[in-house]
Amino acid sequence: MITGGVCSAKGFRAAGVPAGIKYAGRNDVALIVADAPCAAAAVFTTNQVAAAPVLYDRAIVRGGRVQAIVANSGCANACTGEEGLKDARLTALVAAGELGIDPRHVLVASTGVIGRRLPMDRLLAGVKAAVPALGRTDAHGLAANQAVMTTDTKPKQAAARVTIGGRTVTVGGMAKGSGMIEPNMATMLGFVTTDAAISPALLRRALGLALNRSFNRVVVDGDESTNDSLFLLASGQAGNAPITRAGADFDAFLAALTAVCVSLAQQMAADGEGATKFVTVTVRGAKSAKDAERAARAVAKSPLAKTSWFGRDPNWGRVLAAVGYSGAAADDTKAEVFYGREWAYRRGRIADERQLAKLAKVLEADAFTVTVDLHLGAGEATIYTCDFSLDYVHINADYTT
Repeated sequence: MITGGVCSAKGFRAAGVPAGIKYAGRNDVALIVADAPCAAAAVFTTNQVAAAPVLYDRAIVRGGRVQAIVANSGCANACTGEEGLKDARLTALVAAGELGIDPRHVLVASTGVIGRRLPMDRLLAGVKAAVPALGRTDAHGLAANQAVMTTDTKPKQAAARVTIGGRTVTVGGMAKGSGMIEPNMATMLGFVTTDAAISPALLRRALGLALNRSFNRVVVDGDESTNDSLFLLASGQAGNAPITRAGADFDAFLAALTAVCVSLAQQMAADGEGATKFVTVTVRGAKSAKDAERAARAVAKSPLAKTSWFGRDPNWGRVLAAVGYSGAAADDTKAEVFYGREWAYRRGRIADERQLAKLAKVLEADAFTVTVDLHLGAGEATIYTCDFSLDYVHINADYTT
């Protein structure tokens, strides 16, 4: 892992500028541009109410080549009908004209309030301002990251390097996501770049594999957005022999990509709206991996478990109850629950006052692990999440007003 973001890989520039879409003086238009059309892969929300940018991008990505991505915060351009689609197309067209590239190689992304039209005069002015602001430094990548933040309290960036065929290959990325987070694809916007030379087919395969170990393992509140989008662009400028089949080179690339995606996913969970605790939920000993994932997801998004973590209350009963209704096979006479390394429940044995004091100490930390061992098989899964605080309610109670 190295310090960096979307500008870490060779062949990419980025910018973030203020356009006044929702707030004055705040970066809200981001632009990521490759030196030439790239191999591209993307995944999008499985929500049937999909935003206009998602509908537009699905068609663009099918072409397999992308050179630029325009993203804005402050307005989701979701549930805006045909007018919203026209706005997405116009954004791509204007960006392409300013950059002198093919509009069929431009993606768009939006985040913010659902059900409102984009203020196109401000957005397009922002796109035009972003082009001369493009640069290749970490600062340029950070500015782009800041431009897609909504309720995020901090930017989320990660980068990694790996040697493939004697060449240094870099993967870098940025993400936004703090609320409406449920791992059913990836509830967020994610932008990942690499200078690896890799075929489009293997790029898509790598993204799917990395996604399932990272963004699809994040829960903040159990709500899935209309705008979920994760993009991966490969410039090929690292100079490695093109990766065209499975093997050691593909595995090395996948390891770097996964490391970047996991880091971004963990940063999202830690920055959940109003979060005070970053919690890793692991279920092991399940009858199957699928059962383990069901159980871990249920615990990770249980409002009762999450509020107990905020209150530093080692309420293992809420954890075990969530496992019980998850659909996974479970037997409380065999199960164990741990906070950190301290046990809270063991096959019917309940923590006494002395043990509860140890557990409470674990929950004082900003980050800890909740582990459930079902002792029914070899299935295991991990989900990243956070607590529910009073601030989560305040943030979402008046989000549109």
